[in-house]
Amino acid sequence: MTYATIAYSVEEHVAHVRLNRPEALNTMNGDFWDEIPRVFAEIDSNPAIRAVVLSSTGRHFTAGLDLNWAATSMPAPHADAGRAREAFRRHVKHMQETISVVDRCRVPVIAAIQGGCIGGGVDLITACDIRVGSADCFFTIQEVNIAIVADVGTLQRIPLLLPQGLVRELAYTGRRWKADEAMAQGFLNRCFQSHEETVEGALALAREIAAKSPLAITGIKQVLNAGRDMTIEQGLDYVAVWNAAMLQGEDMRRAVAAQLTKAGEAKFDDLAA
Repeated sequence: MTYATIAYSVEEHVAHVRLNRPEALNTMNGDFWDEIPRVFAEIDSNPAIRAVVLSSTGRHFTAGLDLNWAATSMPAPHADAGRAREAFRRHVKHMQETISVVDRCRVPVIAAIQGGCIGGGVDLITACDIRVGSADCFFTIQEVNIAIVADVGTLQRIPLLLPQGLVRELAYTGRRWKADEAMAQGFLNRCFQSHEETVEGALALAREIAAKSPLAITGIKQVLNAGRDMTIEQGLDYVAVWNAAMLQGEDMRRAVAAQLTKAGEAKFDDLAA
């Protein structure tokens, strides 16, 4: 499958999705909002994939929403205000779903960020499991600067990653939030000197994850995501049922044997198609 706004490859059980419009600062146009769900459906349907790296090209990770596209993509005006607003709601829900497919991806997604990550870029990376960045990266919840409320996922996901006071400051001011501060607050897992080192660091981390049992990894992600909407007791019940169902194959036996015999890393089969 070919894509207009992204480059896609798979190697060593790791899918690499790259935003690929550097001449336009990787702004998010109509193709982007359609292609991210398509590529993540392709990832989810490939049982050999065990981790994903989401990176970018050029000077900035993304400058956010393509405002030229946004100006021409609004639903057609309608004489009835209710119908016009219902059409706009569907437009926003489509954009929300583009980000949510990253959150729901059955394998971990690692964002490798360079330069600016602005507006919709923050929506995108907050839907990832892990974020690494270059020393020059920065983040901006840009929507307030164009007088709108961020509506594609940042305000729902970033409070799970940062203290409330900082979230509100960033959302209210739209200021640049630089790599050193993001590292100190735990938003970035790791920081590298260059764009190239950032991508390679993300790929190395993805390969490390891909060496683990894919059944265990997909289970960990499912349990962590489900637990965001549960009490502790509900989460404990959920993981008990999950393990009761899933710990029936060879993966645990192989992992334990490799630990006991010091025979190197265990090898695991791909998930079933």
